[in-house]
Amino acid sequence: MGLTEWAYGLSETMLSEPLPRRWAHSLGVAKRARSLGPILGDDAELLEAAAVLHDVGYSPAIAATGFHPLDGARFLRDQERADERVVRLVAHHSCALLEAEERGLRRELEGEFQLERPELVDALLYCDMTTTPDGTQTTTTERLDEIVQRYGSDTIVGRFIQRAAPEIHAAAGRVEKRLAQGAASDQPM
Repeated sequence: MGLTEWAYGLSETMLSEPLPRRWAHSLGVAKRARSLGPILGDDAELLEAAAVLHDVGYSPAIAATGFHPLDGARFLRDQERADERVVRLVAHHSCALLEAEERGLRRELEGEFQLERPELVDALLYCDMTTTPDGTQTTTTERLDEIVQRYGSDTIVGRFIQRAAPEIHAAAGRVEKRLAQGAASDQPM
């Protein structure tokens, strides 16, 4: 079984029944990751696998800390013995260190999981932050507004996402620039 086939199966098992909207979002993020294939080269499969698994930590079966990047990464590492790079991408997706800081978990996240290559961290962030909760494409501005509206500006998630907004927009800009350059030159990252 290939990496992406395994990742889709696991994500579906963990999310589709208890959290169907989260599953739809994960499928949309993975679809967005596939669209980045031309600029990812040999890392295309890795990113797609991480994309479909990025929110697995929300699964009630494994949620322990309530911080889904940490819960998901621990599950993938400890229970699934997943590819280390997939685990690192899940652990650090979408500015997770800033949210970990809000939750008092930054030292744990940093201590347990190294960052993956910045280009791949950017790519996963782009895929997540340009996909709605229902799995359709959106802009980073619309996505950030939706998150603040859904959670509230004074919640942990609301505060974190507002702090992370400049980096989210910057990362999306870097990916879009690579896409434009890649289309012009057909060179992977």
